Amino acid sequence: MLIENLTDITIFIRVVATGSLSAAARELDLSLAVVSKRLARLEERLGVRLANRTTRRFSLTDEGLEFHERCVRIVADLEEAQDLVASRRRAATGLLRVTATAAFARRHIAPRLPRFHAQYPDVRVHVLVTDTVVDLVEGGIDIAIRQAALPDSSLMVRWLAPNYRIPCAAPGYLAQHGEPATPQDLLRHHCIVMGDPPMSTWRFDCREADGEPVAVEIRPLIQTNDGEVGHAAALAGSGIVLKSIWDICDDLATGRLKGLLPGYHSPAPAIQAVYPAGRHPAAKLRAFLDFLSAELKADPCWPTANRPARDTVTA
Repeated sequence: MLIENLTDITIFIRVVATGSLSAAARELDLSLAVVSKRLARLEERLGVRLANRTTRRFSLTDEGLEFHERCVRIVADLEEAQDLVASRRRAATGLLRVTATAAFARRHIAPRLPRFHAQYPDVRVHVLVTDTVVDLVEGGIDIAIRQAALPDSSLMVRWLAPNYRIPCAAPGYLAQHGEPATPQDLLRHHCIVMGDPPMSTWRFDCREADGEPVAVEIRPLIQTNDGEVGHAAALAGSGIVLKSIWDICDDLATGRLKGLLPGYHSPAPAIQAVYPAGRHPAAKLRAFLDFLSAELKADPCWPTANRPARDTVTA
């Protein structure tokens, strides 16, 4: 009903502005009969006569004058509101709510925020750190960064970067215990297993084109349900841990950890951005997506050599 009223009001305003029903019909690309019918319907809803009219003459009644004045203000306010929302959609402004795991937020979001704000100073970022998959709509979250297989849903998904796990250990541990040459050699090493329940079977894809996948049932020395604890234990020299490349890239670059079994990698879900579906994503969301995607693609953390194939899931 409201939409129909607005349409009829718009026609009424144009009839007044052009001075006749026929002129308004030509301007609006409507038939004269349609314009006349819409005006009559508006008068019927209001219960008053707005104008005295023929096809060539049109004059407002007292009620019509008052109603026209109010309608012009209302339509102007609506157009201003529409322009305001559209301009904000075009310009990256406002509060952006992002959720990610603690490790990813610390390693790959927080260090990049100064560069993001240098490009988009009017966007305020709220980073919600949680390892739990939250309901974006219910939680009022604009975007989630996830490294997990995603169920079918109405959410939009944008691929950001590949992911895979590699076994690694501190140089001190390797100096004492040596390096495994094959996945089966892991059975003779101290291993750190993480997850809830712990991921005691480590699966590897061979980087050779004709290589077969390998599964090794690990006998762990240390088990934990916290990835940061397992990471810290490996850095301390407790044993070999299987970690995502994004999680240990700095440790590999500085030599705190050394990657093992270079002929193998353990598959893992890609890093993806997930956000509620909509025809027109806000500019702040598009800006953050484009920024983070470009940053991760340029990050040497994910070397192009021997990189696993890109996922096919995209927004």
